[in-house]
Amino acid sequence: MDIDVRAVGKLRESARAQAAFGPLVQALCRSGADLARLRVVCDWIQYRNNFRDTAMVAPVLAAGLGQPPADGAAPAVDGYELAVDLRRCAQPGADVAAEVEAALAGAEASRVWLEPWAPGSASCVWRFNALYWQALADWEKATGKEYERALPGGESDARNTASARDLILGLFKVWDELAARRALPEELYVIELGVGNGGQARTWLEEFTELDRRHGRDYYRRLRYLMGDYSAHVLDRARQEVAHYGDRVSGLVLDATRLSQSVAFLAGKVFLVYISNVYDNLPTDEVASIRGRIYLVQTRGYVPVAVAGRIAARFGIRTEELAPLTERLLRIGPELLSESLPGKFADPGQAVQFWQAVWGALRQAERYVPLEGLDTYQVTPSLTGEILRPLLAAEGDVRMHVSNGALSSFADTLPLLHPFGQLVCHDLFLTGHGQYRSGFYGPGKYDGSTVNWVNGPLLQLLASRRGFGVTFSPFTRRPGSNIKTLTAQVRD
Repeated sequence: MDIDVRAVGKLRESARAQAAFGPLVQALCRSGADLARLRVVCDWIQYRNNFRDTAMVAPVLAAGLGQPPADGAAPAVDGYELAVDLRRCAQPGADVAAEVEAALAGAEASRVWLEPWAPGSASCVWRFNALYWQALADWEKATGKEYERALPGGESDARNTASARDLILGLFKVWDELAARRALPEELYVIELGVGNGGQARTWLEEFTELDRRHGRDYYRRLRYLMGDYSAHVLDRARQEVAHYGDRVSGLVLDATRLSQSVAFLAGKVFLVYISNVYDNLPTDEVASIRGRIYLVQTRGYVPVAVAGRIAARFGIRTEELAPLTERLLRIGPELLSESLPGKFADPGQAVQFWQAVWGALRQAERYVPLEGLDTYQVTPSLTGEILRPLLAAEGDVRMHVSNGALSSFADTLPLLHPFGQLVCHDLFLTGHGQYRSGFYGPGKYDGSTVNWVNGPLLQLLASRRGFGVTFSPFTRRPGSNIKTLTAQVRD
């Protein structure tokens, strides 16, 4: 049996977490499980709202499976992983032994499944995430608060006057040099992705107009500021914040992972792409290296049967209706769900309450499926898993995010940059060697959305192959923040 403690720092700080190991080992010995085929991974799940139980078992499937087993037969298994959340084990009154014994005993009968097995990026977790942004107005009406209040600290880390000033002065320097060579375009494009409530755009534009007035170059007359967001509701609110800037600002509902479909006409023309807290909210798979073999982590969403029963009773439905009604909600949204089933949901507000109940109870089971070759795994439509090889080779036994959505967005954004342009992104980036082996980095739940830290070295590797340099720096405007700043531009 292998025991991998990823939360070493937290373990040293918590006497209760240390005390959990005795009951954990005792439960393992009493279980009768084949300990030679078991690996135990101890994490500290910092997200109080997440998709895991205190203890959960993930089978490690055998290689060479080929087609799925016929007639629903169980696939061959090489071993098992027991994942334990030390944070919850350390809470007063936690019964570690009971949690471990229940996980090892199997929980198939105690779950109401919402979907089949699939890679993480195809999970219903991300369909819930998309629904949150599509129907945000309904969610906010039900909760009585704007979504930004659900963020740590109640606001975005990126809204900062000094930060905006630094970016603008950097642009002025580039534009002055190009103007001196008579190479400055007539239209000066800036794109912001992930506009929030419009506060960042307003801050940036206020600084720009003031600095331009002092600078005396009249760059504001030539400025074209484009706001892009996945949520029409968010974008409408942002437009209202900057409405007095008139035709200098335009808004566009777009998918951040497919920018070329919306703004391809800007290829090579954009001097600044500004992104804030977008990449951590895009779908991702996870891969793992275990004893020299590469696995894709598959997930399957479920609701614990006891909780499913309470949800069913609350809304006057049968427990077996929970999965099809959830699928219908994800497909058509709360407003159409109430219109199509008025006998079950009298109005959109009641449909939102059903949505919130299922989301709050949603958990994910996991299993490890062998990858026969990294080249057979499609990370993005244009990128195979081969790009992961140097990172996996350098880490030994490790599990990491592939950041598929962030990679797609990043790769689609780089061609928009002017040769003297730059991409600046504030987000939850992992940036160093070994970080994935020493902590848990998602997924977690923020209100109705999903969050994962982003695999920074993978973005750096992609950029390097395309002639761009990427640097990471602390977000110095708020000391102690987990946010880091990625800057990408053409290499000299």
